[in-house]
Amino acid sequence: MSKKMDIRWHGRAGQGAVTAAKTLAELISQEEGIYAQGFAVYGAEKRGAPVVAFTRVNDKPIRDHSEYMEPDIVLILDPTLMGLIDVKEGLKKDGKVIVNTAFDKEEVIKELGLEGYEVYVVDANKISIETLGRAIPNTPMIGALAKVTGLFSKEEVSKGVVELLEEAGKFPEKIIEGNRKAIETAYEEVK
Repeated sequence: MSKKMDIRWHGRAGQGAVTAAKTLAELISQEEGIYAQGFAVYGAEKRGAPVVAFTRVNDKPIRDHSEYMEPDIVLILDPTLMGLIDVKEGLKKDGKVIVNTAFDKEEVIKELGLEGYEVYVVDANKISIETLGRAIPNTPMIGALAKVTGLFSKEEVSKGVVELLEEAGKFPEKIIEGNRKAIETAYEEVK
């Protein structure tokens, strides 16, 4: 794993962008000598309002808690945000973009002006509806991110998230199993 990585998550309140940023940080920080933080910057958002969350990874303690970053990776959890946000804002020249969409990669590249960037698509809404019964794209996007970055194998990421959900002690087995399936399916289907 790279010793330093900045990730920006764009979604809408209620889709789990903040939870995904924090969950990823928790998974990554379990590796010895790696520090991670997951946080969001928002006010009293109502369900459906745009939200931005962040995950920082470093081999040194992270003292920067600002929202400014030059991300290596940008994830878009809500396809309706395409065109409403500047996905490329601060994105490194060799940056990666992962979009939750049913559109194909070429359409997304053209729509967002992402020529020259690595762009990946996965239909995380469809996956979450099939595995969890509703469109909560955060865990499928973690699965897609794991595959795109090579941070975790499919087994490592699904096992890690399942363990975190079990430790929380508030999710029924059906939800935990649905999240496992969502992660593994997105890991396989991201293109």
